[in-house]
Amino acid sequence: MATANILVNGSWVPSKSEERFQAVNPATGEAIGMEYPVSQWEDLDAVLNAAQAADEIVRDWPGSRFAQFLEAYADEIEVNADELAEVAHQETALPHLPRLRNGEIPRTTGQLRQAADAARSGDWASPVIDEENNLRSMLRSIGPVIVFGPNNFPFAFNGISGGDFAAAVAAGNPVIAKGHPSHPETTRLLAEAALKAAQATDFPPGFVQLVYRMPADLGIRLIKDPRLAAVGYTGGLNAGLKIKAAADEVGKPAYLELSSINPVFVLPSYLSEKADDLVDEFTGSCLMGSGQFCTNPGLVILPPGEETATWIGKLQQKFSESNCAPLLSGSGQKSFLENVKYLTENGAQLLTGGEAADGPGFAVQSTLLQVSAEQFLNSPETFQREVFGNGSLLVTTSNLDQMIEIARTLEGQLTGTVYLSQCDEEDAFYSKLEPVLRRKVGRLLNNKMPTGVAVSPAMNHGGPFPATGHPGFTAVGIPASVRRFAMLQSYDNIPTSRLPEALKS
Repeated sequence: MATANILVNGSWVPSKSEERFQAVNPATGEAIGMEYPVSQWEDLDAVLNAAQAADEIVRDWPGSRFAQFLEAYADEIEVNADELAEVAHQETALPHLPRLRNGEIPRTTGQLRQAADAARSGDWASPVIDEENNLRSMLRSIGPVIVFGPNNFPFAFNGISGGDFAAAVAAGNPVIAKGHPSHPETTRLLAEAALKAAQATDFPPGFVQLVYRMPADLGIRLIKDPRLAAVGYTGGLNAGLKIKAAADEVGKPAYLELSSINPVFVLPSYLSEKADDLVDEFTGSCLMGSGQFCTNPGLVILPPGEETATWIGKLQQKFSESNCAPLLSGSGQKSFLENVKYLTENGAQLLTGGEAADGPGFAVQSTLLQVSAEQFLNSPETFQREVFGNGSLLVTTSNLDQMIEIARTLEGQLTGTVYLSQCDEEDAFYSKLEPVLRRKVGRLLNNKMPTGVAVSPAMNHGGPFPATGHPGFTAVGIPASVRRFAMLQSYDNIPTSRLPEALKS
């Protein structure tokens, strides 16, 4: 069987490793396509050397050069969009239309072009000139970056095309992309487009590189290597914590999106006025893409009363009648079912679902669980276990003050939502809930499900730990996301002729 090459220093070369893996079609559970190498240290050492050499060439380039590459890359993706979408569909079971071809690919090219605009303007670098003391400072590139992409967005968060990649390049850094084993051929095709763009814009050969997979211990070794400057990661909590520990050990920045259950608080008047709308809105948000979004509403805190019981009954029926597409991998299915079992063994009531779906592939039944506020508050860590996929935990309260107590116990989250009506009573309660919830979430929403993440300068796709590794940065939203992959550099008594262009008086 044919084996894919890795992209090292501008060339597609065979891996030095003999270990291989294949992609698996989540809809059938069958291995598909060619084999891909699991790189050993000889491969990783080569990409580190090439990235370091590229950094020495580009570190003083103007932002316009990086903008040219990003724009050329976006153009290449668009030329190949149909093939890319079809291959990603086979590897992920996500819909070719509209999700991949008409949704995620345009989002990806859009964020590449936004990053190009930021690189060209240079405003992200925040130059400061103190003429009185002859001091100047600005943010500049930090050096080679490795980007670990997740499985749930084969384009918009891919290690070689997603938001972290775009931000790192806009800041002027070479990127080593680590592909995700769920969609290696999609990533290989993207890397071909990136290489074409890099060659067309005269970039050094080691500026963009790709390895598909590596043993965990060698990934840690790579992160600690002094040739690497920073890490971008989107994925599961356990692997992310190991990456964070390795980076922390050597004082290296690692920007990590890790875990979030995105609590949704529903106040009583809103439930009375718009119960049916909320059933539809929540079902659509929770089950979209089989729930495999980092902003999926995985925890819903409900008011006391009979209307809540009626609402849960309607929601239960909706979930039990739904037919969801497969999860992205067999490991995702296994983790989903294990976490549902964990919650039920610790006292959660299973309302519907909780089992693998009939048929081939990795689908699971749409799942609802329920606990009382008393149960949740007695063991908040237990009931904040993330069930990544098409499932959610409902919490029923005995009084509204329990909502505030629940908010106090929450871990850091990407989002927090409050549904409330425009009345004095709920505004008054919101004024007590909001300050508590605001400390816990990166993005606060009213009367809107959290699933969508707009590519906007005002977006924060981050939050307190463990949602992300640092609460001051976002994985989506330029220019803030670009600043993650930069270092602050100060110039003291440096003649004008030796200064970066942005710092000349």
